[in-house]
Amino acid sequence: MDLPRVVSQEEWQAARDELLVKEKAQMRAGDAIAAERRRLPMVAFDKEYVFEGADGKATLLDLFDGRRQLIVYHFMMQPGSTHRCPGCSMVVDNMGHPAHVHARDTTLVVTAPAPLAESEAYRQRMGWTVPWYSAYGNDFTDDCGVGDGFGISVFIRDGERIFRSYFTSGRGAELVDTNLHYIDLTPLGRQEAWEESGHGDSTPGSWWRLHDEYAS
Repeated sequence: MDLPRVVSQEEWQAARDELLVKEKAQMRAGDAIAAERRRLPMVAFDKEYVFEGADGKATLLDLFDGRRQLIVYHFMMQPGSTHRCPGCSMVVDNMGHPAHVHARDTTLVVTAPAPLAESEAYRQRMGWTVPWYSAYGNDFTDDCGVGDGFGISVFIRDGERIFRSYFTSGRGAELVDTNLHYIDLTPLGRQEAWEESGHGDSTPGSWWRLHDEYAS
């Protein structure tokens, strides 16, 4: 892969300042989209779901843990499957200390269709402490439109009434994945074919591994 040109400090600064104008415009556009996202209409989630977590059975309302908002990451782990999704795992690897979302009256959890007994050893292997719940035996994953995939759902409650306000999947799930954003700041980028360099594998995320499977 060809490296960027080597230039003087002055030429670099001029190019950097030119790009900064575009970055600021992108940031302002992102702020406007976030505002529009906050104004999306909601849909009621009235069905009774029973999840299983480390402390036993839990309802969807229980997953809020007393807070007003709930973010659910739908992990791609089907019952009986031995596949452990590196993309989902990268996302969960980057879920930070919960105090920051708790400070905004929000709880962040992970759910998966697989039974809890099938995911617990993997959770321990990965060293994850984010609250994890099995949606095995209920319709939650399907009702959220996730199917066999992954995604992020956002819920808000009004008393005990629960509403779903947002959903995203695909690259939208990178909203909680800071490592990919860090990589996007580098000269080599993700080294995937969709980038302007044209180098790398044609499949986005093909280089992802579980964090203990990368060569050191």
